[in-house]
Amino acid sequence: MRRSFDRRPHRHWALGSTAAAALMLLAAPVAVHAQQAPQQTRGATYSFDIPAQDLSGALRAFGQTSGQQLAYDEASVRGKRAPALTGAYTAEAGLKRLLNGTGLSAQATASGVYAIRAKTLLVATSAQTEAQPATAVEPTPDTPAQVDELIVVGTPGGKGIDKLAASFAVTTVNADDITKASPKSTAELLTLVPGVWVETSGGVAGANVFVRGFPATGDAEFLTIQLQGSPIYPPSTLSFLENSSIFRVDETISRMEALRGGPNPIFSNGQPGLTTNFQLKEGGEETHGLVKLTTSDYDLRRVDGLLSGKLADDLYFMVGGYATTSPGVRDTQFDSEVGQQFTVNITKRMERGKLNLYARYTDDHGAWYLPFAINVPGVDKGEYTQLGEASRFHTLQVNGAGATRNFDLADGRGFKGYVAGGSFEHEFGDGWQVRDRFSLTDGDANTYGLVPDGAAITVAALNTVVPGAITTRGGTALGANDYVQNWGAWIVEKKIKAVTNDLSIAKTIGTHQLSAGYYASSFKSDDFWTIGNVEPMQVKANGDYLAAPVTCANLATAGSTSSCFKFGLTSAGDGRVDALYLADSWQVIDPLRIDLGVRRERFQTDYVVDDGPGFPDGLALRTTDYSNSKTSYTVGVNYDINAVSGVFGRYSRGYKFPSFDNFREGLTDTLSVDQYELGYKLRSGQFELYATGFANKFEGAKFADVGGIQESNSNKAHGVELDGRWRSDFGLSLALNGTFQKTEIVKSSIPGNKGNSAQRQPDWMIRFTPSYDVTLGSVESTFYGTVSAVDDRFADNANTQVLKGYTKVDLGAIFDVNDFTVQVSADNLTDSHGLTEGDPRSTSGANARPILGRSFKVSVGYNF
Repeated sequence: MRRSFDRRPHRHWALGSTAAAALMLLAAPVAVHAQQAPQQTRGATYSFDIPAQDLSGALRAFGQTSGQQLAYDEASVRGKRAPALTGAYTAEAGLKRLLNGTGLSAQATASGVYAIRAKTLLVATSAQTEAQPATAVEPTPDTPAQVDELIVVGTPGGKGIDKLAASFAVTTVNADDITKASPKSTAELLTLVPGVWVETSGGVAGANVFVRGFPATGDAEFLTIQLQGSPIYPPSTLSFLENSSIFRVDETISRMEALRGGPNPIFSNGQPGLTTNFQLKEGGEETHGLVKLTTSDYDLRRVDGLLSGKLADDLYFMVGGYATTSPGVRDTQFDSEVGQQFTVNITKRMERGKLNLYARYTDDHGAWYLPFAINVPGVDKGEYTQLGEASRFHTLQVNGAGATRNFDLADGRGFKGYVAGGSFEHEFGDGWQVRDRFSLTDGDANTYGLVPDGAAITVAALNTVVPGAITTRGGTALGANDYVQNWGAWIVEKKIKAVTNDLSIAKTIGTHQLSAGYYASSFKSDDFWTIGNVEPMQVKANGDYLAAPVTCANLATAGSTSSCFKFGLTSAGDGRVDALYLADSWQVIDPLRIDLGVRRERFQTDYVVDDGPGFPDGLALRTTDYSNSKTSYTVGVNYDINAVSGVFGRYSRGYKFPSFDNFREGLTDTLSVDQYELGYKLRSGQFELYATGFANKFEGAKFADVGGIQESNSNKAHGVELDGRWRSDFGLSLALNGTFQKTEIVKSSIPGNKGNSAQRQPDWMIRFTPSYDVTLGSVESTFYGTVSAVDDRFADNANTQVLKGYTKVDLGAIFDVNDFTVQVSADNLTDSHGLTEGDPRSTSGANARPILGRSFKVSVGYNF
């Protein structure tokens, strides 16, 4: 169903010169009528069979067939006819033919939307030329134009708002951006979002995500991932589980929206930090498909597929998925990254609404890369991994009675399960609307890995404790200058389940758009752990264990500072959230809008854990029955300077309730977050710029890394985010995002940490992406690259271990040859060895985790 995204009255200005008046006419706002977001790359051809008809119907059919997003004023196309369009055309050529003779033209904007508007009459400024007939001309690509871009995230029930009209900071990433980014993991895609620092060096499912200086030890405590507007798992982080671990990006995704702060504390699961909403592609009138094969220099073998089309009148489908396997950039000597995913999306468009149902099954895991001894001679920072065939299989203790189980570390970290859900939207008339979004997640989110325990030492040092020859279990004799280190097999198994529902009712009364909603979720995690299990190994890629009689304790005595521990637990946690929210969007005067929101949330948890001492024994259960309620609120002000620019300001108060793991550690305080934002927005033809200043205050930040020291802090942070894009009329486009921030620990239970910077968060980070589209003979080609740079960080709140800043360069090219698309990409072209994480259990600087080394990928896709 086509919908106007912006229902504000059109505005007019009296200007002092006719030239300025002509410029403002070009910048006049248009209403957007959206088909699905673009699904194929620039230069692709589409098979059209559109009969001659009203222009409005022809444009609708064009959008459904091509998947392009169109923006036009309904009044401008009313009463106009379009000729038949039959055969294979690019989007640009097809639109030009449909609009021939209508007095309208199409212009591609920086965000990839096609703006359709009248060919402008340029008015002369002199007395002589005023007497002459005005001449109709095509608007040039640098003509300022407002094209609405619907944002779902951060709105009550996902009702949507134009990005330029939003009184909050949001970044959008379309399918072409995702293709160029070629992310190895979901979290890696978040590097396109300003204000967000992402560590993706842990593998396909081992990320750490930090937002705007929010205090955290790792994982992604302040990240919520949504699919179709519903959270995939409402608790953003548990130990060894963050949202990106259970979500995979593939060809079924049309776009991502990323909202930082703003109204986040009011809607959905009340996440005060970063909420990313992934939208699935939808089917159209014509059947389209894609088959893509991908390989790499690290022996990646991947197949992607996509098929979409029409099932019946106003009923459309999309199915797609992938199968993949590889030993990883850090070669483990076996296929450590293995997975498959299948997604179905069904859409029913109705006269007054829309029904959407989707389901996604994922079985995907990869090796969990941990910090290692980066200063040992011969260690390749870009490709090294201790894990290998010699350390793959383990028999480990699982309870206090001494029972054991066999484990295969090749299972790594990932998700096996499904996410299903849907949405319903209906307009009753007289300003009434109802929306409901729901989801169900169920599966296993396990983590198997090899974890360092202490520093590496030489065999010579070990010989002071264990005289004589030191050999591996495989029989290799080690020299005095060889290195050894303690490593442990960690097993964390989680059975997770979550059900969410978000119902909202909206009513427009005069200049007020009122919304009321009820968000409910229930979630659980049943855990089994056996961690530590430390044994001495040779420091070598895919190294072997040391033969008896050498023990972990021997290395500790010789100076490795190892703890040599074993620990296990079983636990069961059940949580529930019930929240009522109210929102009002009040158009005070034409350019000024005030957005208000309030949420009352009740959080309940029942949690039981058996952790021994040492291992679960059934004798010392600890239980928690917790309930707490908080009121979050926000106020935002948006002022439209003109049709193409505006400013906003916002204050919000939100909360983060304790997680299951916090109860186990006795950390039951609720974190409060105060956020202040001031932003400027510009979207004019080829150019977009969003600049946001932020200041945050945090009270009650209590956390502890597994095996680390508990700490209670109050923090603050302030900074500026930049998100800009420029697109020329000769094929060149430039994209830039940057963050400049300062974090500070204002108060700490560890006195020496007061005044320090928050751990693992840089003072600045920049990402610059140029792209150039050119036709080489009959081949539509795109050449692109990205330079990303980051400042120094500290690995710990004590600021004792410095993680030096680094620069990373990526390059790529895309070639469209008839129905085929070929992509070649190079990741970390200069083989930078930037460090993203120290060792939270050893702050001596001996262990750290670098980014993945240089790699190359090639894919060939067939579009039909």
